Amino acid sequence: VHMGEGKLTAPGKLEVKGEKGTETLTAKNIIVATGARARDLPFAPADGKRIWTYRHALVPPEMPKKLLVIGSGAIGIEFASFYSDMGAEVTVVEMLDRLVPVEDADVSAFLEKQLKKQGMTIYTGAGVEELKATATGVSAKIKGKDGKVESAEFSHAIVAIGIVPNTENIGLEALGVKTTKGHIDTDAMCRTNVPGIWAIGDVTAPPWLAHKAMHESVISVEAIAGNHPHAMDPRNIPGCTYCRPQIASVGLTEAKAKELGYEVKAGTFPFIGNGKAIALGEAEGFTKTIFDAKTGELLGAHMIGAEVTELIQGYTIGKTAELVEDDFIGTVFPHPTLSETMHEGVLAAFGRPLHI
Repeated sequence: VHMGEGKLTAPGKLEVKGEKGTETLTAKNIIVATGARARDLPFAPADGKRIWTYRHALVPPEMPKKLLVIGSGAIGIEFASFYSDMGAEVTVVEMLDRLVPVEDADVSAFLEKQLKKQGMTIYTGAGVEELKATATGVSAKIKGKDGKVESAEFSHAIVAIGIVPNTENIGLEALGVKTTKGHIDTDAMCRTNVPGIWAIGDVTAPPWLAHKAMHESVISVEAIAGNHPHAMDPRNIPGCTYCRPQIASVGLTEAKAKELGYEVKAGTFPFIGNGKAIALGEAEGFTKTIFDAKTGELLGAHMIGAEVTELIQGYTIGKTAELVEDDFIGTVFPHPTLSETMHEGVLAAFGRPLHI
């Protein structure tokens, strides 16, 4: 481990400026894993006191009483849900027309209904035009989808509008490493366009998830070692949002599958039809599956409800193994478990649900 600031100076060469002065490290292969940081609002950078990024929200100086969350991606919704459960009065502002916009539209609609039921205020198709920290809180101007601008006061604000890759001043430009919007371009084995330079994690293309980064580390090292790992397929990377209710998904949404020209079979099974969910007292939610009507390929799975972040891996294995609908339908799911909703979600796509 060499502590300091690193900069690529040539293929296979890294200059490190640290406590020991300037060191030059050489290697046949170099993996860039510099990650990313939270994106600031240009007119209201986070100060850690009243305006927070996710890092500040993880170690808050105080409990917010009235919280504004700007952005409803996974990070924004997780903190909105957490602080609401802790007793804060929470308002969420999302620029696009629905919450968690990367998820299936049915999941977004269900989540919004549940969060409003829990007492949150939700603005979609809206934007924060002004945000100012004061001695006692935060003042904001919120432009709604109707074009009207409202002024509101909050104790704190969390800015969750995306990330910025840490690619500045590390020598990429001089080496000619290709990037897209700052993120390093890689192939399915994590190679960049420059021989010997590899990249993994949030510094590369989405999805920006910890488990994707960990898997890329294995792929890149195995490839460097001369082995033949399976290529990374973004369609087989599950996404999980740890709000209440939980959200989990893998593969295509129904809208995206149709946009790509698939003839789809989609089915939904509600958690209210599952004995374990009822016994847990968490009967709100559903499992939705999307299949290619012609081949039976599982195109996507979308879940919202109790412990779905644990359940989604079953569909992820199915997608990775290229299972078809008969494989899922013919599998025995134990009773009573939440996993039975996965079986029923597949059956529903083919008009054969058992418990509704």
